[in-house]
Amino acid sequence: MSHLRLLSTPALAGLLWLALTSVALAQKDSPAATLFSQGVAALEAGDPAQAVERFSGVIKVEPEAVEAYINRGVAQRRLGKYPEALADFTKAIELAPEASEAYYNRALVHSLLRAPEKALTDLDLALKFAPQDWQIYYNRGNAYLDLKKPGEAQKDYLKALELKPNAPEVLHNLGLARLLAGEPEAALNDFDRALAINPLFARAYFNKGQALQRLGRLEEARRAYRQFLQGADPEKDQALMEQTLATLRDLEEK
Repeated sequence: MSHLRLLSTPALAGLLWLALTSVALAQKDSPAATLFSQGVAALEAGDPAQAVERFSGVIKVEPEAVEAYINRGVAQRRLGKYPEALADFTKAIELAPEASEAYYNRALVHSLLRAPEKALTDLDLALKFAPQDWQIYYNRGNAYLDLKKPGEAQKDYLKALELKPNAPEVLHNLGLARLLAGEPEAALNDFDRALAINPLFARAYFNKGQALQRLGRLEEARRAYRQFLQGADPEKDQALMEQTLATLRDLEEK
């Protein structure tokens, strides 16, 4: 994502993508269904390698089990095995061309591979078969934002909010789109709404600081950045924390 040209040009705290975790297997009284349930349990327990093994067992018994390919793809993605994940989602689509979950999850892999055009294509197809799924609109908004089309992104985030009112992650990314469109006042409102729902949303504080900084409200920006630092995850947000500290030093000199 591009940087905002502000006092210290820090990067925006990035887009939040939502991922489906599992899809149910239709037949529940079979050896394959038992393996499938074990695979889902492994995903939920944070053991994607075990999940791959279990879903592979399902596929060996039932080679046309669309749900197993989708869930194995989710597990492969969590393992960072993106080519394998793409292959599983593509196979699921070959078996069930109307499987919106397969298009959706393949789009997430494309996004991880920095291919937003391909993600957008898959999300368009997912919406064709699941037109009331707010998460698809949300993630299509992310793809548009990656393509530097904040106006299109805003339309999708607003549609997502129609279907899922007051979702903090949608409000947050709507704020990002508005920042990139040069609408800091509207963006600030979105970040505040997200924080009213989830006061522990650290990255929303960072981007609130960005909006306030653009508006010239520097003392309020400092407070927002400090709140980000208080709630940030040192492992996931280390680079952003360093940028925030540099920004605060710059602001102290103003």
